[in-house]
Amino acid sequence: MKRIASILALAVVLAVALAAQSASAQTLKTVKDRGMLNCGSNGTLAGFGLPDAQGKWAGLDVDFCRAVAAAIFNDPAKVKFVALTAKDRFTALQSGEVDLLARNTTWTSSRDTSLGLNFTGVNYYDGQGFMVRKALKVNSALELAGASVCVQQGTTTELNLADYFNAHKMQLKTVTFATADEAIKAYDAGRCDAYTTDASGLYAERLRLANAGDSIILPDIISKEPLGPAVRHGDDQWFDIVKWVHFAMINAEELNITSKTISDALKSDNPEIKRLVGADGNFGEQLGLTKDWVVRIVKHVGNYGEAFERNVGQGSSLKISRGLNALWNKGGIQYAPPVR
Repeated sequence: MKRIASILALAVVLAVALAAQSASAQTLKTVKDRGMLNCGSNGTLAGFGLPDAQGKWAGLDVDFCRAVAAAIFNDPAKVKFVALTAKDRFTALQSGEVDLLARNTTWTSSRDTSLGLNFTGVNYYDGQGFMVRKALKVNSALELAGASVCVQQGTTTELNLADYFNAHKMQLKTVTFATADEAIKAYDAGRCDAYTTDASGLYAERLRLANAGDSIILPDIISKEPLGPAVRHGDDQWFDIVKWVHFAMINAEELNITSKTISDALKSDNPEIKRLVGADGNFGEQLGLTKDWVVRIVKHVGNYGEAFERNVGQGSSLKISRGLNALWNKGGIQYAPPVR
């Protein structure tokens, strides 16, 4: 009897779990029914998320959202971009205003747990740095004792800044602002000696200065800032889709599949390529997508390397080197599980 009772109890638990999973797996259906992916992005950061004068968005995070739309709709244009500040980005995702947050957001333990979010991967390995004027004649962040530093409040950047100065027993004069736009304008106006944010952001913000050549970016990196997209807790199917779009773009680069060679990849005899492009297996269907989901991504948006170079790399105005964001077999740490 005890064994029967245990089996019945287990059956009830499994039934409840399956019901919960079924109830929560709604995001893909909602997106399809709407005919549009709602993506929360930056709106003010060159290289990651920024609309031009005509309202056309560009950036590494923007291209990721387009890749998700391409996988679902076979159309990268089916994205509505919602400009979000650092303060309102998490609320917008939690409330359902956006389906996906791709806004140069650092993956931390508290954000991953207490905010009801799941980070789906790291699409840019970053670290916090400093920008100063050449006239200050500073070569290291360790020489900034007593300096005034402009920083955006309510961010990991502000916390890292305090930690760094405390750890090195240096006096700090913090000048905080509600938005990154206000902080960089204050630095440009001479209200502080230095400006700090993620190193990638420093390259972008320096382009906005009245005299960009008068400022340098110091070599010091004082934190780990793994930036990546996030989705809400509770929908494993959607979590898997967004996660595997990122992995697909990395795997495509590793296999030398680009937007220009995708047609050739469809004829390949390489088992890895055949699985990736849907010529072998039902990996797309397992995600709730079509078998050619990766073909759609690469055809319309490109692989990870193409997106990187176009937005923040040598093909962009930022000209940031791949560094840690190079593939694992080319000196970096970008690495994706295999499609198999």
